[in-house]
Amino acid sequence: MDGFWYALLLSTGVIFVAELGDKSQLMAMTFASRYRARDVLIGITVATALVHLASVGIGFFIGDLFAAQQHWIAIVAGIVFLGFALWTLRGDELTEDEAEKARRSKGRAIIAVGLAFFLAELGDKTMLATITLATQENWVGTWIGSTVGMVLADALAIVVGAVLGKKLPERVIKYGAAILFALFGFVLIAEGIGWL
Repeated sequence: MDGFWYALLLSTGVIFVAELGDKSQLMAMTFASRYRARDVLIGITVATALVHLASVGIGFFIGDLFAAQQHWIAIVAGIVFLGFALWTLRGDELTEDEAEKARRSKGRAIIAVGLAFFLAELGDKTMLATITLATQENWVGTWIGSTVGMVLADALAIVVGAVLGKKLPERVIKYGAAILFALFGFVLIAEGIGWL
């Protein structure tokens, strides 16, 4: 499979899983209760595209700088993904202060949502996962895929929140996402060691 398409599909799946149960989904539901879902999705998409563009830039630079050490990058990336598995098990909740800011936000919906998501995503696990993927995969495919994965996960939260009026089954999502991160981490470590 072409490097672009592989990176696109891989990053879409990984970031979609990373976003499940993340505080960004809770923010998306909160904003959707105040603004039109379309405006919330536009704000999320713009903010995500900007944050993930910076992320793939960082990842590409790291991958390029250490190109001769790809096996070590794979091992470190695998360890990072095992850390993401633990981070996912720990959980990520929207604090009351963050929820209140989302409820009180004024101004144009797209700007309010975009700015809130931009700031919330800086240093978040989806940003770090995007950086990690971009160290080894096509940066354009990773950028587009990570943006699509996050927007899909947040759109799912908006739809489920609006239609069902209740939370996603948190335990199933938490453990499922953690297992997928751990498996991906073990695969990367095995590739770096030369077992795959």
